[in-house]
Amino acid sequence: MQKKIRVNDKMQKGYTYTLVVPTGKQFDPEFRPDLTPKEMLTLGVFGGKYMTDCRKEFPKSWYAGAKLSPRKRDATLNFFGVNASQPLSVWRAKGWIYKEDPRGWFQWYCRYYLGRRIPKEDARQIKRWKAIRRHIGQLKRHCRPGDIFCRPVQRQALLHWAYDSRKM
Repeated sequence: MQKKIRVNDKMQKGYTYTLVVPTGKQFDPEFRPDLTPKEMLTLGVFGGKYMTDCRKEFPKSWYAGAKLSPRKRDATLNFFGVNASQPLSVWRAKGWIYKEDPRGWFQWYCRYYLGRRIPKEDARQIKRWKAIRRHIGQLKRHCRPGDIFCRPVQRQALLHWAYDSRKM
């Protein structure tokens, strides 16, 4: 059974998408994130500012225990306590924003996780996700195993892309 989601928040009005696969299932075989959206929000990502006005779109359970900041981005809410984000204006200038997901990669991931599929955009975002893996190699080269305080900005950036950098 397919379900339609209608979005009306600060960045999108009247956008509708359809969930075509079960939540958390049937991912592209090349896309194997370590963390779910709920886990990411609970750990602390994007300075707590991401998706504070979208609660109606996503499951309530995702927000239980989430580290959120209602006013502005607060790096102390990030798991590693550092800023590892670029402003949305930079993402737009670099062409990283897809019109259907004006908040960027994490919004795409949340909707993908829920069961939305847009084949061309999914392929583009999965390619971007895979490209971030280069940071894993850098952590392994420069940090002792288990030293989660080594390269905290890089580790936080990996968390933003659903890689569990606490285990690297």
